[in-house]
Amino acid sequence: MKQLQEALIDIESDAEQVLLARHQLVENDKVRNANREALTALRKKARTTKTSVPSPFEVIMKEMEGSSGKQLIKEICPTCGDHDPKEHTWLMFPGSDIFARVPFHVVHTVLEKDQECLDLDTKKLQSFVKEKSLVIAEKGALAGSVGLDTVKSIVSLTDKPKSTREAGEMGQSPEVKYQLG
Repeated sequence: MKQLQEALIDIESDAEQVLLARHQLVENDKVRNANREALTALRKKARTTKTSVPSPFEVIMKEMEGSSGKQLIKEICPTCGDHDPKEHTWLMFPGSDIFARVPFHVVHTVLEKDQECLDLDTKKLQSFVKEKSLVIAEKGALAGSVGLDTVKSIVSLTDKPKSTREAGEMGQSPEVKYQLG
C-alpha cells in the first residue's frame, strides 16, 4: 500500500510540473505575440518590412558618385532601414507601468532580443513537457488512454531546421547590411 501511495504521489508531482510548464508556455506565447505585434508596428512606422531594406550592392551602386567626403560604409538595420534610428519612441518596460522615451533603434533591438529569449524559453519548456509526459507514460499513468509506444513516437518528433539554401530562397536576409554613406 505504501509503494502504491508513493508511486501516485510521484506521478501527481510530475503531472503538476507538466501543468505548470504548459501554463508558462501559454504565458510566454502571449508575450511573444505582443512582441511580434510591437515589432510589426515599428516596421510600419519605419515603413520597412523584413525584405524592403535594400541590399548593400544596390546602395553601393546608387551612391558610388560623390561619396568622397562621406563615411565609406554605414550599417543599415533591417528594421530601421532609412528611418532615423535616433528618433525617440515610447517604450513600456515589461512587468511595470513605467514608460520611457527611448531611441527607435534601441526599442526594436530590445524587443528582438526579448523575442529570441522567449523563443529559447519556449523551446526549453516544450522539451520539458515532452520529457515529463514520457516519464508519466512510462509509469503507466496514461495506460488507459494512450499507449506507451504512441507517446514515445509523439515525444520523439522533431522539427528539422531549414537549410541555408532554403533560407536564401525564402528571401531571408542577414542581420545587418552595409551601405556606402
